[in-house]
Amino acid sequence: MLTIREILQGKHTGEAVGIRGWVHRTRSSGGLVFAVIRDSSGLVQVTVDKRNVPEKAFAGAKQALVESSVEVEGEVVEDERAPGGYEIRAKEFHVVSFAEKFPISKDKSEEFLLDVRHLWVRSQRMTNVLKVRSSVFGATHDYFRSQGFHETQSPSFTPSACEGGSSQFQVDYFGRKVYLTQSWQLYAEATMFGLEKIYTVAPSFRAEKSRTTRHLTEYWHAEAEMAWMGMDEAIEIGENLISNICKTVVEEMPDELMALGRDPDDLRKITPPFLKLKYSEALEKLQEAGVEVEWGKDLRTIEERELMAFFDKPAVVTHYPRQVMAFYKRVDPENPEVTLAFDFLAPEIGDEIIGGSERENDIEKMRENLLQEGEDPSSYDWYFDTRRYGAVPHSGFGMGIDRIVQWICKLNHIRDAIPFPRTLTRTYP
Repeated sequence: MLTIREILQGKHTGEAVGIRGWVHRTRSSGGLVFAVIRDSSGLVQVTVDKRNVPEKAFAGAKQALVESSVEVEGEVVEDERAPGGYEIRAKEFHVVSFAEKFPISKDKSEEFLLDVRHLWVRSQRMTNVLKVRSSVFGATHDYFRSQGFHETQSPSFTPSACEGGSSQFQVDYFGRKVYLTQSWQLYAEATMFGLEKIYTVAPSFRAEKSRTTRHLTEYWHAEAEMAWMGMDEAIEIGENLISNICKTVVEEMPDELMALGRDPDDLRKITPPFLKLKYSEALEKLQEAGVEVEWGKDLRTIEERELMAFFDKPAVVTHYPRQVMAFYKRVDPENPEVTLAFDFLAPEIGDEIIGGSERENDIEKMRENLLQEGEDPSSYDWYFDTRRYGAVPHSGFGMGIDRIVQWICKLNHIRDAIPFPRTLTRTYP
C-alpha cells in the first residue's frame, strides 16, 4: 500500500497500486463513481467504472458516504482535471466500514464544530494545523537537545503557586488542598543545580477567566532553566529556539503552510537577533501610535498587538516594572523599580509567545514579594533551600507552544491550534 502523497509525486504513473483511506467526497454518474479519497498525506481521485470492477465493488463505491473507510487497487493515470493532477482507475474498491451520514457540512457554526471536534479533527484544515504542530514539537525537542539540555519533568500537582493564586485550579488531593501546575519552574530551579541546562515540554493549567483568542485553561508549555546564565543569554536561547522552529516547519511542512495561507518566506526571515526594547521604550512606541499606558501597568493584549504592528518579526520587551512581576524575578541591580524580565511578542498576532527572567537569589526579597502578593512564604521554604545551598546566577523562560502554532498557522483563535481545546466554557468533547 502506498501513501497518496507518493502517488501525487508522480513516481508511480502507469503502475498498479493500492491505497487505504477515507471517502472525502463522492459523486456518481451512470456507470461511473468518482470518489476523492484522503489519507494523512493528501487527496486523490479514484474513478470506479462499473465495467472494470466486480459488481460488489461498484455497489460499495456507489453506496459509500463521506468518511467511509476504503481500500482501493488500481492504475495511476495522470489527469490534469483531477485533484493533484493524478487519479487512480480502480480495479478493486473494498469498503472496510460504511459511514453514516456525516454531520458536518458547509457553513456550520464555530460552536457546532467545537461540539463535534472529535470529527472535525479529520478536516483538511485541522490536519494541516496538526502536522505543523507536530513539526513545532519536534523542532523544540531537537533544538534543546542539540544545545546540551537535559529533558526533565515536574509534578502536575503542586502545593504552592508559581504565577499567583488567583489563576490556579484547586484540587482535592485525598483531603488536602493542592493545585494543578501553572509552570514547572519552581521544581526546575531545584533540578537545575544537578543538570545545569534543562527543559521540559508539558501541559500547564491556568484558571484565568479570559474569553480571548489567545487563552486556554490547559495549554502546552516548553520551558527551560539554565545555570550560570543571565537575562541576555536566556534571550539568545529563546531567539535561536524560535528561529529553529520556523526553519524546521518550512523545511518539513511547506505545502501545509501554504494551504493555511502562510507564505514560507515569512518564516525564513525569522532569524536572530530580534529587536529588543525596554518596557519604557515600548510605552514610548505605543505613545507614537496614540496608545497611552501608565508606567507600572502590565501590557495587555491590545497594547501588545498595537506595539507589534511596527515589526515583522518577533520583538523582545525587557525590564518590566517590579510590581507586575512574579516574586522570583530578579530586580535590576541598576534600577530597583524594574526586573530582569522579558517577553517575546509575535508579529501579526501581537501575542506573548515567550516569557522569562533572570531569577532572584535574595530570599528576603522573595519573602517580601510573596507577602505583597498575599502568599504564605512558609509554603516556599523548600524552594528557598535552593538558594541556601550553593546559589548561582540562573535564568529561564516558558514558551506557549499553542501560541507559536497559532502564529505560524495564521489562526484567528488559539483553540484551533490544539486538537481538543480547554477554555473557560468548554470541556467537551
